[in-house]
Amino acid sequence: MEPRLLMACVMAALLCGVWSLDAKIMNPWPKATGRVKRDWIIPQIKVLENSKHVPEHLVQVKSDKIVQGKGLYKLEGPGIDQEPKNLFEIDEKNGVIWSKQPLDREKYQNFTLKVYALSPSGELLETPTTIEIVVVDMNDNRPAFTQKEFSGSVPELSVPGTSVMTVSATDADDPNSYHASLSYSIISQESIPDNAMKKTMFGINNSTGVIYTRDVGLEREVVKAFRLGLRVADMAGDGLTSEAVAVIHVIDINNYAPKIIPSMYHMTAVENREVAELGRVNVTDGDEPGTGNWEAKFFISNDPRGYFAIRTDAETNQGILSVVKPLDFEAQKEHKLTLRVENINPLSSKAPNFPVSTATVIIYVVNENEAPYLTENPIHIVVPENVAPGTSLKNNIAFDPENLGMSFEVTKDPENWLEINKHTGEISAKRSFNMRSPHVKNKIYTAGVKVTDADGVSSTAAVHITLVETNDFAPRLYPLAGSICKNRDQFSSGLVLTAVDEDLPPHAAPFLFEIPEEMSVNWTMAQINNTHAVLQPEVDLPQGLYTVPVLVSDHGRPTLSSFAEVNVTLCVCDFFGDCKSEAAALLGSTVGIGFIAIIIIGMSGLLVLLLLLAAGLRTTGKRRRMKKGKGLLVDDSEDDLRGNVFNYDEQGGGEEDENAFNINLLCNPNDVLMAPGNFGPMYNCPRGEQPIRRDAPHHLPAPTYPCRPPADPTNIEDFIDKGREAADKDPNVPPYDTALIYKFEGDGSVAGSLSSIASSSTDDDQDYDYLNDWGPRFQKLADMYGPR
Repeated sequence: MEPRLLMACVMAALLCGVWSLDAKIMNPWPKATGRVKRDWIIPQIKVLENSKHVPEHLVQVKSDKIVQGKGLYKLEGPGIDQEPKNLFEIDEKNGVIWSKQPLDREKYQNFTLKVYALSPSGELLETPTTIEIVVVDMNDNRPAFTQKEFSGSVPELSVPGTSVMTVSATDADDPNSYHASLSYSIISQESIPDNAMKKTMFGINNSTGVIYTRDVGLEREVVKAFRLGLRVADMAGDGLTSEAVAVIHVIDINNYAPKIIPSMYHMTAVENREVAELGRVNVTDGDEPGTGNWEAKFFISNDPRGYFAIRTDAETNQGILSVVKPLDFEAQKEHKLTLRVENINPLSSKAPNFPVSTATVIIYVVNENEAPYLTENPIHIVVPENVAPGTSLKNNIAFDPENLGMSFEVTKDPENWLEINKHTGEISAKRSFNMRSPHVKNKIYTAGVKVTDADGVSSTAAVHITLVETNDFAPRLYPLAGSICKNRDQFSSGLVLTAVDEDLPPHAAPFLFEIPEEMSVNWTMAQINNTHAVLQPEVDLPQGLYTVPVLVSDHGRPTLSSFAEVNVTLCVCDFFGDCKSEAAALLGSTVGIGFIAIIIIGMSGLLVLLLLLAAGLRTTGKRRRMKKGKGLLVDDSEDDLRGNVFNYDEQGGGEEDENAFNINLLCNPNDVLMAPGNFGPMYNCPRGEQPIRRDAPHHLPAPTYPCRPPADPTNIEDFIDKGREAADKDPNVPPYDTALIYKFEGDGSVAGSLSSIASSSTDDDQDYDYLNDWGPRFQKLADMYGPR
């Protein structure tokens, strides 16, 4: 229907309604005087939007309470005194309502107004009535697509009727009217690439906008996408129109299986090598490159030991064959592989049912001269340390794959303990081993060997020889001479003996000390601990020199023993535990002596004094010739030990450094010599704790010293170095900024006191010849203190 004809019909209906309203209002009174008055009711008023006839007469209202114009009409509501204002007005005298300007249904669809009948004085004459004005829609809005360009996709080989996508449009007109009834259509179709597909492939539901396939033949390998022109029209396709575009992409499916071309390959590989790329296998696939429908994956058959692997080149889709485990020409000269190829994605059910593509690859192994193989590396050998020279230690240490001749040599042997057969490779001992060698670490001696084939290709191996400790050395007794005091009531009456064994545990301590039966009548041996024993007279023997045979045995298997003769001097000792001379012994006894004996003793004493004086002068002359820095050394003769010693070439701190030397610091508090006749001690040596020097920082923290000796003798050097390092960092031990002060170290040493300060004898009085009998370790001391 034409818009003008529709508008005319609406206007005619409105006029008819107004007239009927006017007729009812003009005769509001009932014909019968007894009839009750009804409220005035005004039907809905319809106004066509965008009307150009303004002001437009809408309706006239009348009240039977207003007679002869004595009263007025008022109108209020949206369009009058509420927003939007100034759309309607009413004639106050005759009640005619007018529209003052065109109405827009898309903005205001209806208005509800109230009409009042008032007296001239403004009093409400009757109940207000409601007027509803409805704006009638016109087709004044064009439909519009929600997007300028729609995008969708469809799998290739889709059957007709497959839904692809949905397009949509909107219309601002009344959705319940014919003006908003939309209809969709496809007005054009273009293929990408151009002219790839000319038949109509898509249709559209004109009511819902659903685009669907309408024909067969969608192949992505032929056409990649379509561009459709769309149109939408209101009034069911006869009204206003708009246009848009829909782009539909054809999605690839895995409808092509990969295929290896050609089906036979020949390759070569050198033995004993891993090869990253041995060769390539070509593959064809009609699906879209770069997708899982196109990408190939390969499988290898007939390779039970896993020598080969194959991977896919992501760009070319070729299969790259590689050697991941070195081949052996001597074991297998040729490998025949079967390759199979598939896609990453499973094959579509719409693909042709062809068999899986396979290919055969024959790999020829190329021989090369290999280095001789060592049966083990490192070579492990366990042998006793006292192995006899010439003993075979190891054989069959290598073989050559090509069966060529081999030659052997020792490349590392710091102790020159080994020899190897040049042709057979048999390793044997050249001489006995020594566990105490600096090249033996944790009982392991490390050497090296080398094997070379006829072509000069060689291999090397380390040789680890684990040495087993054996009992090779008998223990040796020390000391071989000493003295025992007869006056047992004052001094210990025994000679402490020990043993030294060059073997390591368990072939050394504990030692067993014994005296042969023929000597056990007069002498006895008491074990102190695992390494020491004390030799004592069993009966009261006269003074003199005795030779006692002693047997010492170790704890090894087998046990080794050695005899030694110990020269024991049995004598009366002085206060310091040294043997007295004959004259001193007699003087100290209660037996009377004759006049001649007194003369002899006096002459002997005079002779001794002369000898001491000569020795003192000789020593003084030597010491004065020694120089220290720019001046002479201070005369530190032992005769002046108790005098005041001043060192002028020191950088000490004030008067305290010049105090007289306190001899009490050197005293053993337990050795207080009582004067004859009980007149008190000869020296006033204090007992208990001695004074501490004020210049020694005893309050500072000391480092941790290593206390436990190492289990392995080879680590003795590290043990000593750690102790020395701790002592160097200890602030509480000398040297300080003054002279060193020595103190009494306490009781308990089985060796007795070694101090010569409290002794009245000199070095010249001592006989050090016995040091020569103590073995090579004491030879240096014998040379220093022996007779010159």
